[in-house]
Amino acid sequence: MIRLDNVSYTYEKGGGVSNVNLSLGDDEYAFLIGPTGSGKTTLLRLIYLDLFPQVGKVEIDKFKSDKIKRRKIPYLRRKIGMVFQDYHLLDDRNLFENIALPLHVIGVEKDEIVERVNDSIEEVGLEGKENHFPMELSGGEQQRACVARALVKDPDIILADEPTGNLDPVTSFELIKLLEEVNREGAAILMASHNYNLIKGRGHRIIEIQNGTVRQS
Repeated sequence: MIRLDNVSYTYEKGGGVSNVNLSLGDDEYAFLIGPTGSGKTTLLRLIYLDLFPQVGKVEIDKFKSDKIKRRKIPYLRRKIGMVFQDYHLLDDRNLFENIALPLHVIGVEKDEIVERVNDSIEEVGLEGKENHFPMELSGGEQQRACVARALVKDPDIILADEPTGNLDPVTSFELIKLLEEVNREGAAILMASHNYNLIKGRGHRIIEIQNGTVRQS
């Protein structure tokens, strides 16, 4: 599902990733572990093709970074759901509207939007919160809303960038379990974190990144 071959990307002011070789299966759940500034977010942005490798190649399903046309990138991104540490919810839209937004962008019919949004809300356990605005939700509820927004496109891949970074330990554990349920339903998941204690012993592959260099266990 995901393959990076000798991928490098360096920012003008330094930092990035170097000579990364990595693959993720279509039903796999893997953790990307490393300290702040180690290159986790850069790696996820390369997979999302928000950045293009300066060296090497990123391959997502049938899409290849060295061959894809710019107009095809939105089709790639339909396969990928993003979950961010800082939620990225719109304060002027309620929960339902926030989750529905990706479907409006890709032109899904109204009746189908309602059905898919309600299904996603139910899947993450936020029934009854549809009309709440982000500031009326707890941090854990906002992060569940972000997972629902990622799921509503029925993606093949979920990329989660430090999704537990702003959550307490109990809520973080609940989010991990939610993502495991999503994985069992068929989505590949790559979750970045700096908190090794949170993810150790869960039976998933751990990919370590230090100073832009990847090491796998």
